[in-house]
Amino acid sequence: MDFTQLIDLAAARTGGRALEANDEFFAPKENLLKAPKAVWLADKYTSKGKWMDGWETRRRRTPGYDWCVVRLGLRGVIRGVNLDTAYFTGNYPSHASVEARDGSGPWIEILPKSELKGGSDNLFAIASDKPWTHLRLNIFPDGGVARLRAFGEVVPNWAKIPKKTAVDLAAVANGGLPLLSSDQFYSHPQNLIMPGRAKNMGDGWETKRRRGPGHDWMILRLGAPGVLRKIEVDTNHFKGNYPDSCMIEGVNKTGAPTPESLADEFTPWIPVLPQTKLAASRRHFFAKQIAAHGPITHVRLNIYPDGGVSRLRLWGLRA
Repeated sequence: MDFTQLIDLAAARTGGRALEANDEFFAPKENLLKAPKAVWLADKYTSKGKWMDGWETRRRRTPGYDWCVVRLGLRGVIRGVNLDTAYFTGNYPSHASVEARDGSGPWIEILPKSELKGGSDNLFAIASDKPWTHLRLNIFPDGGVARLRAFGEVVPNWAKIPKKTAVDLAAVANGGLPLLSSDQFYSHPQNLIMPGRAKNMGDGWETKRRRGPGHDWMILRLGAPGVLRKIEVDTNHFKGNYPDSCMIEGVNKTGAPTPESLADEFTPWIPVLPQTKLAASRRHFFAKQIAAHGPITHVRLNIYPDGGVSRLRLWGLRA
């Protein structure tokens, strides 16, 4: 799976925080973890110089390099990083490296010193299978980075949650991961499993207007196999563009099936929630409507015929 389709473990929206930097003269370290892409404001300046949407250090006049320590919002295995230098063209670092640690453990290099390009994404795959809680971005010798993305898989601490306690198996903090969708023209289905209610219409999953037969759908891997007991489908902020109805199916697929194999006609999906009418900008809760089913590992949310859903919550008991 393309690692950029995984969860950004460092994102501020899930609790990521830039803890410390040796220098942030021109632009603060907190910009690294912002969710939106960096922007350029041509005429905006501060008392220190040009305003930049990223982390930027001063020009180094002594030996050494600059660095920033980040606490991940979600502990997990990092599959790849993006050191985005958007709008840093004459002032980006020539090279960068990344170290990681788990808790108070030692720093381990996961990305050796690597060359960067200015004004672009710099994507690097990470080979380590260990879970991490912190990153240290080192830039050589100085300069600016717009965004730091650490794409990976969340590793929940299930030992702290009794098996008889119903939890949201779709939640990003519990390892839920959208794998595939029929359409994500306006916004990504990852928004469905983020914490809290949506802030606006852009903070959900919205498809383009369907002009032919059929319906839209998205497939999600649960954080752990389980049996669903309660479902929430929230259409918050979607008023003239919410789906007319929705339906949820489940399947038990052990191993690591590819997203494409889950979408083929041979996948034995079973009904979990029958096709049900939805309303505009409303939280819909379902419990009695859930069909009896065994443990499932993946769900498919079908929306008819198209539109937007802000959040999907799937409370269940782990198998």
